[in-house]
Amino acid sequence: MTIQDGATVLFEAHRRRLVRLAYRMLGSAAEAEDIVQDAWLRWQQVEPGTVREPGAYLTRTVTRLCLDALKSARARRETYVGSWLPEPIVEEPEEAVAADELTLSLMLALERLSPLERAAFLLHDVFDVALDEIARTLGREPAAVRQLAVRARRHVQAARPRFPVTREEGSRIAKAFFTAVQSGDLATLQSMLAEDVVLRSDGGGKVLAFLNPVAGMARVLRLYRGLYRKYGAHSGTWLRPAWIDGLPGYLSRERGGVLQTTALAIEGGRIAEIYITRNPDKLGEVVKLLETGAGPNAAA
Repeated sequence: MTIQDGATVLFEAHRRRLVRLAYRMLGSAAEAEDIVQDAWLRWQQVEPGTVREPGAYLTRTVTRLCLDALKSARARRETYVGSWLPEPIVEEPEEAVAADELTLSLMLALERLSPLERAAFLLHDVFDVALDEIARTLGREPAAVRQLAVRARRHVQAARPRFPVTREEGSRIAKAFFTAVQSGDLATLQSMLAEDVVLRSDGGGKVLAFLNPVAGMARVLRLYRGLYRKYGAHSGTWLRPAWIDGLPGYLSRERGGVLQTTALAIEGGRIAEIYITRNPDKLGEVVKLLETGAGPNAAA
């Protein structure tokens, strides 16, 4: 094996973890892949044998690249049309929950953190990096990093499900929700929704979507009643069940041929949050999944 081959093997051994980290930092699988590719190019320039801990070095490199990328990403989101949701990462229904167990709800909670808080939380609580190493990565003292992680944890904790739903129950609720919506069965829909349910829909200005979150059972029911009256029964086509960023849901083809992912956060047997992604720029991996029948995106 040549020195270059050895460097490639080392990098590939860490690639999946690096993609997961970059995705959790940025909320975009495509941007995560770009970041990891940039890290690979930098890794190729490293003199062989000079890095004692390749995993720590690569994690540090990816984190710093993500912090730089977050500056422009946040600026773009300030002008984003409507609600912004992370790019959906689709798993097969029968697969185990992603190792870090960060659901879509928790990803949105991370969006409310500062970039440094987000990095400290992910590295310490999710990827189990030592405080000293995080301090080196962020250019902060360990005590300051500990405070960043504590503040971040406090914000994120509120978004963690108190009673995680089983795979079987989640898949059943997702199918029943789709059926109730498409058939205009508001009584069943009402029995499934939490009183303070919130619906978020991301079209990115590319396709029709609700510009603002729809909060409360009454408003969500009114919305679905209006859609049913306007478009009639079976305006959408069920494509397949899926788990999306750790939440039960499904892929569907809606009126006008629009591809859509729907993910449901469930608390106490009722749907507390509905996440709908319709922006075609965020569904490239879903399209590939449907076309090839391949496994879930590596970022999951």
